Amino acid sequence: MSVEVAGGVAHWLRRLGAVFTGAISQLGFEARFFLAVLWYTPPALRRIHLTLREIYFSGVLSMVIILMSGLFVGMVLSLQGYETLKRYGSDEQLGILVALALVRELAPVITGLMMAGRAGTAMAAELGTMQVTEQIDALECLATDPIQYLFVPRLLAAAIMLPLLTGFSIFIGYLGGYTLLVGVQGQSPWVYGQDFYKLLSGRDLSIAMVKALVFGLIIALVGCWRGYRTQGGAVEVGNAPTRSVVTSSLWILIADFFLTKLLLV
Repeated sequence: MSVEVAGGVAHWLRRLGAVFTGAISQLGFEARFFLAVLWYTPPALRRIHLTLREIYFSGVLSMVIILMSGLFVGMVLSLQGYETLKRYGSDEQLGILVALALVRELAPVITGLMMAGRAGTAMAAELGTMQVTEQIDALECLATDPIQYLFVPRLLAAAIMLPLLTGFSIFIGYLGGYTLLVGVQGQSPWVYGQDFYKLLSGRDLSIAMVKALVFGLIIALVGCWRGYRTQGGAVEVGNAPTRSVVTSSLWILIADFFLTKLLLV
């Protein structure tokens, strides 16, 4: 082997090693951050006003967009299902399809993605600005732990509000399907209501709530982490929300697969 080829191989091995060690280091930092947030959650409950403020900004202000998305998801699902089942003469079973798809999958996933796009990006942008302008360093100089003061309230707010918003999304999705099938297609409201609840059980609702809780934790942790790790100037502050929503959306979809596999066993 010539010296040039050996040098090229060594160069690529060094780069591969740097990428691998960087990924391991990043994973370690994220694990430490997650454990620190969990550790400081009980003491942060004494500052309930911070959590209530984040519930308002992250949850209440996200309600309109989530309700709108839930309404049209229910309508689109009903329309597509109606056109498909009508070919086989089974359109009277559409309420069952809408119920199972909406409760188990679409409501928690769509709500999580909307929350990531609205609240997760806001967390990353706000905390990124605070990091760049050294406001977080100032909190540490004042003996105020930023994890307890900034991150835990956002985590609690997301964990509380996302299951609630998922419940609202399920209800508004039901109304969306009702509006389309009963008001437009002329289906019997009694048949639609009976079919919607025919195969639903408390287990299905618990699956949706567990998924929503996990998605809320993902959104808050990723948003806070991306904001906290922001370095540089205005460009990096602008990149933090983008990275936050991309990472959160990807992890939501991954977690949805594994939770579905685990909870439906």
